Amino acid sequence: MSDNTQRPRGGAHTSAPVDLPTQYAPADVEGQLYERWVERGYFEADAKSPKEPYAVVIPPPNVTGSLHLGHAFEHTLIDALTRRKRMQGYEALWQPGMDHAGIATQNVVERELAKEGKSRHDLGREAFTERVWKWKAESGGQISGQMRRLGDGVDWSRERFTMDEGLSRAVRAIFKRLYDDELIYRAERIINWCPRCLTAISDIEVEYQDDEGELVSIRYGSGDAEVVVATTRAETMLGDTAVAVHPGDERYRHLVGTEIELPLTGRRIPVVADEHVDPEFGTGAVKVTPAHDPNDFEIGRRHDLPNLAVMDEHAVITAHGPFQGLDRLEARSAIVAALRADGRIVAEKRPYTHSVGHCSRCKTTIEPRLSMQWWVKVGPLAKAAGDAVRDGRVTIHPQEMEKRYFDWVDNLHDWCISRQLWWGHRIPVWYGPAGEVVCVGPDEEPPSGEGWRQDTDVLDTWFSSGLWPFSTLGWPEETESLAKFYPNSVLVTGYDILFFWVARMMMFGLYAMDGTPPFHTIALHGMVRDQFGKKMSKSFGNAVNPLDWMDTYGSDAVRFTLARGANPGVDVPIGEDWVQASRNFANKIWNATRFAMMNGATTEGELPDAALLRPEDRWILSRLNTVVAEVDAYYEDYQFAKLSDTLFHFAWDEVFDWYVELSKTTFQAGGPAAEVSRRVLGEVLDVTLRLLHPVIPFVTETLWTTLTGQESVVVADWPADSGFRDTAAEREIETVQQVVTEVRRFRADQGLQPGQKVPARLDLTGTGLAGHEAAIRALLRLQPEGEGFTATATLPVAGATVALDLSGAIDVDAERKRLRKDLAAAEKEKAQATAKLGNEGFLAKAPDHVVGKIRTRLATAEADIDRIAAQLATLPPA
Repeated sequence: MSDNTQRPRGGAHTSAPVDLPTQYAPADVEGQLYERWVERGYFEADAKSPKEPYAVVIPPPNVTGSLHLGHAFEHTLIDALTRRKRMQGYEALWQPGMDHAGIATQNVVERELAKEGKSRHDLGREAFTERVWKWKAESGGQISGQMRRLGDGVDWSRERFTMDEGLSRAVRAIFKRLYDDELIYRAERIINWCPRCLTAISDIEVEYQDDEGELVSIRYGSGDAEVVVATTRAETMLGDTAVAVHPGDERYRHLVGTEIELPLTGRRIPVVADEHVDPEFGTGAVKVTPAHDPNDFEIGRRHDLPNLAVMDEHAVITAHGPFQGLDRLEARSAIVAALRADGRIVAEKRPYTHSVGHCSRCKTTIEPRLSMQWWVKVGPLAKAAGDAVRDGRVTIHPQEMEKRYFDWVDNLHDWCISRQLWWGHRIPVWYGPAGEVVCVGPDEEPPSGEGWRQDTDVLDTWFSSGLWPFSTLGWPEETESLAKFYPNSVLVTGYDILFFWVARMMMFGLYAMDGTPPFHTIALHGMVRDQFGKKMSKSFGNAVNPLDWMDTYGSDAVRFTLARGANPGVDVPIGEDWVQASRNFANKIWNATRFAMMNGATTEGELPDAALLRPEDRWILSRLNTVVAEVDAYYEDYQFAKLSDTLFHFAWDEVFDWYVELSKTTFQAGGPAAEVSRRVLGEVLDVTLRLLHPVIPFVTETLWTTLTGQESVVVADWPADSGFRDTAAEREIETVQQVVTEVRRFRADQGLQPGQKVPARLDLTGTGLAGHEAAIRALLRLQPEGEGFTATATLPVAGATVALDLSGAIDVDAERKRLRKDLAAAEKEKAQATAKLGNEGFLAKAPDHVVGKIRTRLATAEADIDRIAAQLATLPPA
């Protein structure tokens, strides 16, 4: 819409100057608006407020991280929820903060040290930890500034870090409580070990991918005491302490309880019978390496087998013999070669593709390893987390995600919480010189004296982030904030960390807060993908820096694009052209609102009585209230895509393209009707901008404050459905739209330019549209018929008749020739498609999708024939 700088004619009203630039430039307004919001304290939550609380925690980004599209997506949704609730009168808290990200942060600082030719061991634990804190102060947390760019309405006065003093106290408190309740214990178990990060990692920090390896079948024993086993990890055979078969497998019954020779080692190992073995898989016999495989470890426990570790923490072979000192992959090749030379290889399959676990942080292949670690006994905690959803205390949205949640919490294994790192919450356990073990709480002094030492391990990062909903509010102290804002109202997070984070918060929240879950609702969203639905990744070359898009198109455009794609629990495809379209929407809002204000749109005074409203006024107010109700319902159901789409089409299609255009003739005519329409237009813009604000805060703030003269839309009231509906007015304007749309389509078919004026006669008898003739003519560029008018085309539409004189607008003969040519082509297409579909031989052999395409071609051709014939019928006879 072009800006109209002329003042409206015919009325007493004169437009006040509008203090808005002719074009919207996001970079000129976004930064200063955000700082103004923060300075005025709009996002700060008061624990003493009598208002009803609405609390949401931010999924704490890693201190090493920067804003990516996933963050931008999630933050947009949370910000929309909290901004709306704040406008509704709630005491809204969006709690910000960052995670110390143990392994990731330690890796960053170790890489810096490596550039200096040093390792953390050169510095020692204390100095290294100081170095990490220094890095955090200087380089960590750049995402905070990027969150401001996006417009996150978080309470910065409450920003927390998972290793600040308050949260560290909470970690020590819950560890002590769990330890005293015998829900934390220390034991030797098989864990996932990263030979690169040199630490244990949890099951959910292992990423599985298909790797190419080899499958070798090895003959153990000889003669009647011969068994063939297959493995992809031949190097682990050095640690075999048994071969297992199924108890019911007749092939091996004679061997159970005997010993057979383990090749290359000179050892003999027993053959045991165990139900775990699948007799139908492979040879029905499996090698058992209890120190290097979780399933084998359990077999070993059942049969009291020794645990023989043959690799160190770097995955280097430690077993005595020719392979000692070799890396596991070097040893694998060497052992297979030695077995082959010894005639022990029965079969080799290479390449053999199989699923292999990798460290989610450094991508190194994981090594199962027997290790002494600290564990959480999750059984009772997981049961409580499942019960809270089953009994309705917590709702998972969308509901179909419940099954995934139950599948996880109902089958949880004990959680390994110790990590062999220096950066993190150090385990608060001390060991004494006589074997004493003392767990120290936050208000207790650790034991001292000769021989006492603290456990060297730190806690899994997810241990501290699992406390986030209540530790950030001051727990274990009974603070005002904890009483006010716990439990949180909703958790908005990706389904991909349902197990990493959500389940842990549920377990800890219910345990620490006496059965009160950490949130009422878990709203799960999908992952952001590229426009083709492919996962975004630097390695794929399709990763996008959202800051680049914000620089080019503005933060509102990025936010609106993300929200418009956000269907609950479903992945979100996004492409740059969609961000461009959202930028165009922001520009449309700007231009249309600026035009309206220049033509006198106002929010001053009460809305006129219904008796003074024209049909278009009643129509738009009726539609406005319907939209308010729809948007509210979508928010309550976390349907961000639907609410965004509803607002997009209402604002662009109905307010800007129809109501503003219909109002132009009223403004030009002037008088009381124009004043009424100016007030109605002001009302509609006021409410529409408030509805749009939570999703696109910057452009709406600028326009709303200019339109209303009020302080800020951030603290404005959320619109309420007044209940006003006028179905008769809606039907009347829908008829006007139908007339205008059909005639516009005809004009386009005839090749007329949008601004080209054409003489026309309108017969609106019996339609109830007589009062809209001036608007219809203006919208359709229709001139009065005048002298010499000849109806060269007559269009019956919606009970009205529109006769057009196209004699001076188009070359009728040339148009008829063009249409006949198009008609002949459509009839030829129809004939070809009909012939193919009538050929039984073709139908019998052609695939279904090919036949479907032919049927579509036939339907398209038939529709084209009808359309072209109708156009020909409207032309005057030759």
